[in-house]
Amino acid sequence: MALYSIVIPVYNSAKGLPLLYERISKEFDEVIKENFELILVDDCSKDDSYKVICQLREKDPRVKGVQLAVNHGQQKAVMCGFSYVSGDYIITMDDDLQHPPEEIPKLIEKMNSSDDIDIVIGAYAQKKHGPIKKFGSKLMNMTSNMIYGKAHSLKLTSFRLIKRYVIDNLNGISISRPTIGPLLLQTTKRIVNVTVQHDDRQYGKSGYSFFKLCRAFFDNMITNSDLPLKAVGWVGALSMLGSVILIIKFLLDYFIKGTSFVGWTSTIILVLFFGGVILFSIGILGRYLTSIMLETKKYPKYLVRREDLNK
Repeated sequence: MALYSIVIPVYNSAKGLPLLYERISKEFDEVIKENFELILVDDCSKDDSYKVICQLREKDPRVKGVQLAVNHGQQKAVMCGFSYVSGDYIITMDDDLQHPPEEIPKLIEKMNSSDDIDIVIGAYAQKKHGPIKKFGSKLMNMTSNMIYGKAHSLKLTSFRLIKRYVIDNLNGISISRPTIGPLLLQTTKRIVNVTVQHDDRQYGKSGYSFFKLCRAFFDNMITNSDLPLKAVGWVGALSMLGSVILIIKFLLDYFIKGTSFVGWTSTIILVLFFGGVILFSIGILGRYLTSIMLETKKYPKYLVRREDLNK
């Protein structure tokens, strides 16, 4: 029998964890009939999430609990969970019950349909996310299309079934700001979708604000691509070309027509525009320098405070 490692990042989900565990265990015991281990990574929750995890572990030895010392965010919490897996296949899903455990058989069936598949990603028939998270998902998919040549038809979500060798390769990558979707695209091209149901969130609210999603978008761009630098370079080149054209025009107007360029407002607008471009460019360079600094300092990807494992 195959062993499935289910990695779930947990944040303020004390109310929903018992139901999530019950539905997962029921699905594997009664429907899938394969072995599983449940790795719950508490991302420094403010509620009793880790206490609930420990209670579940005492009830079922297949549950493993890991508590992070500080809040690292969903991506690093999942990466932390990857370092504890022992299964042949790894499943990633959210803790908010929007990924129904009853849909896991669809992922498994798709994986078993061909030896040429390394990753199966659940594509939602209808998203139940809020407008902010939907917007963030579109940004991430757009950047993945541009940077990695991802097919437009391929949808990236956090509901995945992954072969073990892919996770072993990811664990060998040292990066200060990991984004799992793009890392998977760099690891293998044998990725397919299967349509799954996406349920409403039953407890709490999403931790993704508009600011966090924008930050994740820019981190993804800067960590994995030089596209922002290229964009700034093109803006500079086009601005220089435009200024040369204007200079030639003004010189011709002056010598042929005897007119001169007058306009305080236009001058101020140009100064403000190019001043903004310069400051924006400096900000992008600063983000790259910060990323380089973090990589050279070799900070740990995550800080584990406590482990409750069944060894």
